[in-house]
Amino acid sequence: MPRAEPVPPDDSFLRSLVARTERAVAEAEPPASEFDGAPEDVRDAVVEAAAALGDELVALSHDLHAHPEESFAEHRSVRAVADVLARHGHDSEIGIGGLETSLVSRVGGTGPHVGVLAEYDALPGIGHGCGHNIICSTAVGAFLAAAPVVERTGGRLSLFGTPAEEGGGGKETMARAGVFDDVDAVVMLHPFTHDIAMHPFLGRRQVEMVFHGVAAHASAQPFMGRNALDAAVAAYQGVAALRQHLPDGDRAHGVFTDGGARPNVVPDRAALLFYLRSSDPETLRDLAARVAAVAEGAAAMTGCGVELIWDAQPPYLPIRPNRALAQRWAVNQRPCGRAPLPPGVVPEFLTGSTDLGNLSYRLPAIHPMIAVSEPTGALHTVEFAAAAASPAGDRAVRDGAVGLALTAVDYLGDAALREAVHAEFAAAGGPLDVPNYFD
Repeated sequence: MPRAEPVPPDDSFLRSLVARTERAVAEAEPPASEFDGAPEDVRDAVVEAAAALGDELVALSHDLHAHPEESFAEHRSVRAVADVLARHGHDSEIGIGGLETSLVSRVGGTGPHVGVLAEYDALPGIGHGCGHNIICSTAVGAFLAAAPVVERTGGRLSLFGTPAEEGGGGKETMARAGVFDDVDAVVMLHPFTHDIAMHPFLGRRQVEMVFHGVAAHASAQPFMGRNALDAAVAAYQGVAALRQHLPDGDRAHGVFTDGGARPNVVPDRAALLFYLRSSDPETLRDLAARVAAVAEGAAAMTGCGVELIWDAQPPYLPIRPNRALAQRWAVNQRPCGRAPLPPGVVPEFLTGSTDLGNLSYRLPAIHPMIAVSEPTGALHTVEFAAAAASPAGDRAVRDGAVGLALTAVDYLGDAALREAVHAEFAAAGGPLDVPNYFD
């Protein structure tokens, strides 16, 4: 008798990976910084202010967690952020950059400008399984803790609420609308299984393959048909064969979204949706071209036509790291009892994609990871959603707000650090024409 239940995956590789990672973590040294950061009196004031905000930030995190809202529908969430800001005397504007659920609040007059980024969208059916409630609360806390000392650094600070990271590309939409044109650097964090100063996130493109065939009676006159489902199956198999020849870390995963209506009619339409991911913009562009060739070949071999519909939402670029700024983050987490890991200790294929990557090719950016779950945890699961409102998640809210606030004022208050941050960005290639990169 065939079994109705799937065969459980063997976890031996996962267990060996966890063991190797534990050994690497035990031997790793946290990154150091050659820069002093902001003056000590400024930093002390930030730490004191962040500590006073702790309970309120945890309450905001739990409120967002209890009322998850999906991409572009985060109306309650953005209002909750605005309400916290208002209680502390800060005006905010909702609906910037053409997005109803975006937000900005600003302090300071002139000088260098650093932005703190908040995400607050949730996942369908899972809620805050990516921990955006923590991302938002730490960003709000960083802004409130750093705001009183910004004038002493001679700079400017803004909090940006950025909707729809989960596939919608809110940051890219805001960037194209000019929201970040006068911003010099941005900082944010992401909850994870480990504390990591820099962790790669992959670029991602979406492609829908729509195959067009000729309908026919599948029994009486199949010879008069051109089977779109055959083309789609060939394309799926072609992408599967392509995976053997991709660079390490590249990903191509897809699903059938249309396969015909009835077995006795040759399907005249079939469709697939693929996500393509890569660690570098150039290799992502190459991967897209190779997958397009697979689709065109599948259409040709079956006598079908094919439409390739790219990027229904903006494509995501991989994160370009900024070591000088990330090293300050690592230093700023040590007083909280955390020792963020350098790159490469936690396997770098344990990752996903984010629209923060798009900003990181426009201006210097950091996206460190903060531990909230067990080492075997995985983002986008109900287990990670539970961790995002656990005591470990609450501690991450408090510690993350301190770290982001200190890193922001370090950037504003240390001219040598700023010079190094921007020299590193320029050496990596400087700004990229993100909207037109894949044209």
